[in-house]
Amino acid sequence: MFTFDLLWNALVAGVLLGGFYAAVSLGLSITFGQLDIVNIAHPAFVILGAYIAYMGNEWWGFDPILTGLVAAPIFYAIGVGVYRFYYEAFERRDDEALRGLAFFFGVMFIVEVVLIMVYGVDFRSVQAPYIGGNWEIGAIGIPTRMFVPCMVSVVMFAAVYTYLARTFTGRAILAVSQDRLALELMAADPVRVKQVGFGLGIATAAIAGALLIIIIPIEPSVGRLYIGQVFAIVVLGGLGSISGTLVAALILGVAESLVSTFYGPSWAPAVAFSVLLIALAVRPQGRFGR
Repeated sequence: MFTFDLLWNALVAGVLLGGFYAAVSLGLSITFGQLDIVNIAHPAFVILGAYIAYMGNEWWGFDPILTGLVAAPIFYAIGVGVYRFYYEAFERRDDEALRGLAFFFGVMFIVEVVLIMVYGVDFRSVQAPYIGGNWEIGAIGIPTRMFVPCMVSVVMFAAVYTYLARTFTGRAILAVSQDRLALELMAADPVRVKQVGFGLGIATAAIAGALLIIIIPIEPSVGRLYIGQVFAIVVLGGLGSISGTLVAALILGVAESLVSTFYGPSWAPAVAFSVLLIALAVRPQGRFGR
């Protein structure tokens, strides 16, 4: 039954969900949208980040968001290592198309299998003061376990956007896939630039994983559920557009929330793939594409 209270609650929930989707998609927006590397394993790194947050919370009682921030430099180093292997094995030989995609499929399944071997398939969750609370503004309910991740996501977006727009390395990351020759003429090494960019993309996965386990319990294969969403968001927002990724994430979050509220949760997963297909058919470069 339609009511305006239900509509407003669905819109608020959609915006909060979109904020979380933005955090998950940010790293892929960098690696795929700006570096032209189809890192289909990105959601697996997000799940790995969620398990790191779980360990910090379960063993030492650390706040999951703080754990994600601490783990981000470690994930950056992992991203640098993964890119170096990818470059030497595929990109340097101009063989990154199909075999490179298979490489990232392999990385995704390796991460998932290792997590299953260590933790099994049981769902894991964390404890924090803001998990379980609810703010009431009139008839609108705002769950704090969704609000806090959304705010952290916005701050992370602002920090990454500022870095990319205001620093030489950041602008080089934006330019590396557009004009490699011009970048070399400015005495910048494209391989090193892509290495930094890929590391940055993986570093965001540590924080996104911490936000994920705040919102829902996780198990190793949960990351597969977000492959459609993150690619739909990056394509819809425009390859290489950080601000477009944020807008697209909010659009998708609201669309999923409305469909889930008025038509049932079982229809929600189809929204991302529908958006992806429509975007590819109507505007392949995305809403804010370069």
